[in-house]
Amino acid sequence: MKRFKIRCSAIGQIMKNGTDKKSMGEVTRKKVQGWIKEQLYGRTEEIDSKFLRKGIAVELAAIDYVSDVLEYGFLLKNEENLSNDFLTGTPDIILNNLIIDIKSSWDCFTFPLFEDELKNQDYFWQGQGYMALTGAETFRVIYVLMDTPEDIIFKEASSFCWKNDIELNDEILKEFTEKATYKNIPHELRTKTFEFKRDEEKINSIYKRVEECREYIHKLGF
Repeated sequence: MKRFKIRCSAIGQIMKNGTDKKSMGEVTRKKVQGWIKEQLYGRTEEIDSKFLRKGIAVELAAIDYVSDVLEYGFLLKNEENLSNDFLTGTPDIILNNLIIDIKSSWDCFTFPLFEDELKNQDYFWQGQGYMALTGAETFRVIYVLMDTPEDIIFKEASSFCWKNDIELNDEILKEFTEKATYKNIPHELRTKTFEFKRDEEKINSIYKRVEECREYIHKLGF
C-alpha cells in the first residue's frame, strides 16, 4: 500500500478535531478509512451531483469569464498534479506568487454574495495546501455565477415534471431557463473573491495531521 497523502481539496476533512479539540475526529477517521478502501479495492468513491456536473461543464468558460471581467489577462488552466511528501493537488490557476481556484455556483442562492456566507474552513485549508505545494504567498478562491448549460436545465426541468406528475412543456422549460441563466445580471454581482495568505504554522499543522493519519493506518494493520 502506498504512503498516505491528502488531496488539497480534502485537507479540511482531516483537520476536523475530536471532542478534545486536539486529536483526530470521527470525520478524519472516516476519511482515512475511505482512503484505505480505495487502495485495497483499486476503486474511488463516485461523487455525483447537479452542482458538480455544472461546475465541470462550465469550468473553462468560468476561467475565461474571470480573466475578462476581473482583468487578470489570459489565464491558463493548470493540468499538472503537484505533490510533496504530504500533499497532492491540482490548482486551477498558477500565477507568480498567486494561486487561483475558481468555483461555479449552482444558482444565486448558493452564490456567496456576502462575506459571512463562506462558513466552512475547507477552502482556507485547500489554499494552504496549494501554497505549500507551489511556494505561493496568496490564494484566491473566486466564485462565479455562470449560465447553467441547456442539457442540465432540461434534465432539472424533466426531473421536476416527473416528480410532480406533469408533462414538460415550453413554458416550464422557459421558467427553468430564466432561473438558471444570468446574462442580464451585472458582472459585479456574478463574481466574489475570497483571499487567504500563506500561514506556515497552519501548513505545519497539516503535515502533523498527515503523520497522525499514517500512524492511525498503521494501528489498523495496514
